Amino acid sequence: MRPARRRTWFHCGPEKCRGQSTVEFSAVTVLTVVLMLMVLEFGRMVLVYNTIANAARSGARYACVHGATRTGNGVTGPSGPAGNPSQVVAVIKDFAASGLLSTGNLIISVTYPGGSNAPGQTVSVSVIYPYDAFVTWFPVRPRLGSATQGVISF
Repeated sequence: MRPARRRTWFHCGPEKCRGQSTVEFSAVTVLTVVLMLMVLEFGRMVLVYNTIANAARSGARYACVHGATRTGNGVTGPSGPAGNPSQVVAVIKDFAASGLLSTGNLIISVTYPGGSNAPGQTVSVSVIYPYDAFVTWFPVRPRLGSATQGVISF
């Protein structure tokens, strides 16, 4: 004789638990997809920030080697000391465009704190980009930015 099976309140017989695995699979799948989209979004955000930081460094580098004593004209000539020199802004936008950023959304500020672009003076470059999320329901809309300074050498 077989011992009697004790039934508990959480016991599911074949007729009572029909579809349970489908519900569990659906819940786990939704959570996994949300997690993967979050990883994708944060990875892209880091990539955009890195591009902005490198664009600011590249603009500062250009301004440092194109000071008042630089010979030449146009792109090979001196840049500044007026605010936001077109040559420096072009370098920053070119670098940002290579990182697939919309250059129309960039907020660029190039200043010469000493008021001059003579050798030994400093140049400050600030770049801000309003981050556009790949996933439209991403709740945060940060403005990613980077600032850098350099000493003019030529």
